[in-house]
Amino acid sequence: MNLNASIDAYERHLRVERGYSPQTIRAYRSDLTALAEFAGTRGVASPAGLTLDLYRDWLWEGSQRGLAKSTLARRSASARGFSAWLARTASAGTAPGDALSGPRGAASAETAGGGSAGGGSASGGDAGGGSAGGGPADGGSAAGEPDRGASVDADGYGSRIVDAAARLRAPKADKTLPRVITREQMDAMIAGLAKRAENGEPGSLRDVALIEVLYAAGIRVSELTGLDVDDVDLDRLTLRVVGKGSKERVVPFGVPALRAIGRWITAGRPILATAASGPALFLGARGGRIGSRAVYQLVAGLLADLPGGGPSGPHALRHTAATHLLDGGADLRAVQEILGHASLGTTQIYTHVSSERLKEAYRIAHPRA
Repeated sequence: MNLNASIDAYERHLRVERGYSPQTIRAYRSDLTALAEFAGTRGVASPAGLTLDLYRDWLWEGSQRGLAKSTLARRSASARGFSAWLARTASAGTAPGDALSGPRGAASAETAGGGSAGGGSASGGDAGGGSAGGGPADGGSAAGEPDRGASVDADGYGSRIVDAAARLRAPKADKTLPRVITREQMDAMIAGLAKRAENGEPGSLRDVALIEVLYAAGIRVSELTGLDVDDVDLDRLTLRVVGKGSKERVVPFGVPALRAIGRWITAGRPILATAASGPALFLGARGGRIGSRAVYQLVAGLLADLPGGGPSGPHALRHTAATHLLDGGADLRAVQEILGHASLGTTQIYTHVSSERLKEAYRIAHPRA
């Protein structure tokens, strides 16, 4: 089996057996496609040629092209997961993909990337120690140690494939504080959208409701686009959200979001709805469920002219919601539950954001700063 076919089989494994989200699978696929292209430049077209040195050279080449440390860390994690899977399928005496069965339950996968598919995380967070290199193939096998490359039998399935990337490491990603929009900027943004929606145009009504929900509930874009009408409880002011790993949670929202959602459902959605709409809460221009790309384009357009720069996608509104909650005195555990973070440590980044904002206010306002 050639390398591209193995990647196809691994993608099916992530989708069918691991239950990974489409976003996570795309991240793995992108990284492994880049690996296959690099391997091709070295004359490697099958898993048999994937050695630790080749993996390290791939990361080194990426670092020389200026790829961010977070990207290199994610690539390293993707390679470790793929390599571990190749070794497992080989030790079982099966061709990659032959052992696929029905879904075993979903796995958690964070925003850019995701949980481990056997040997690492596709997110930038699991960067490991060490470095992408100090030159090509930096830090190869120790003297006297057999090369941890892959070897396969004649049929290409590999009864003797070794986990070549088990010791692969990339530089730890730089920790950067997330972008946060000020309350005044959020108020002005939503007021502008509401003004645009005064004529009752359905797309404008949807945009107001969509931004209100992103900011009020702090949900991920995949959670937003996955919302159905029945997931909204207008009496209790809550949303039923299906997050990572198919974990369900209930998230509160406020009165401004209630008004925007109510107007969208009663006056906007019926105009856009078609037979293809199904139960989807937010619809695109053609009546189908709105996609993540359309949401990203909307938010990016709104944030483009704001000062400060930084990421301009929907996640900036999630960061903003979390920071404003903590600024207002919300308990860290409560914010963790609202955001759907598996670890409190993930939520704690927003305490640093709030601290930095306080320091900046102090530096600007205090005469002895």
